[in-house]
Amino acid sequence: MMDVLNRFGHLKTPPAGPFRFIALDVETAGKTIGGICQIGLCFVSNTGAVQTYSVLIDPEEPFEQFNTELHGISADTVAGAGIFPMVYAALFDLLNTHNLIQHSTFDEKALTSDCARYGLPMITSHWTNSVTVARQAWPALKGAGGHGLANLKKHLGLEFHHHDAGEDARASATVILRAEDVLGMPLSHLTINRQLAFQFKNCSGD
Repeated sequence: MMDVLNRFGHLKTPPAGPFRFIALDVETAGKTIGGICQIGLCFVSNTGAVQTYSVLIDPEEPFEQFNTELHGISADTVAGAGIFPMVYAALFDLLNTHNLIQHSTFDEKALTSDCARYGLPMITSHWTNSVTVARQAWPALKGAGGHGLANLKKHLGLEFHHHDAGEDARASATVILRAEDVLGMPLSHLTINRQLAFQFKNCSGD
């Protein structure tokens, strides 16, 4: 399990905030939209610095061969990993107090599905779809491979390992930052909440 967690050099624990936004990506075990087996997060500071974290999850359901071939995660890989309620509880406050980025709407739907499955409250954060932002920044890609991460990787020269949750989260965050450069302005809603920053400062004892 540790080799999978560390092969891309992601953080083992989430960094301290606050952040301008957090990009989130999930990988799933089976045919259903739930059954999350990995969560990846990319934390973007107000200066554009990025930090990536990923965690494996025991989905408590069988792995489909197709999924395992796609992301390389199997039942053996997640042996000893926490189940979704444990991992989600540890990340809830962090996710619930930041603007979130996802590439398409799959990740939000997967979280919603697993929250319903385990009777957990869904985070109420504002979600931004980086596909929509990419369409605004690079409209010529419509009909020329589209705005999926694989094609954006090729078009923009991005370096990441597709279908690893942490790597895809970092790619989504990078798409937002690159799109803002192309559009010539930051996305106005992606700002650090000052009250949140103050609360973090108090919590750190400063």
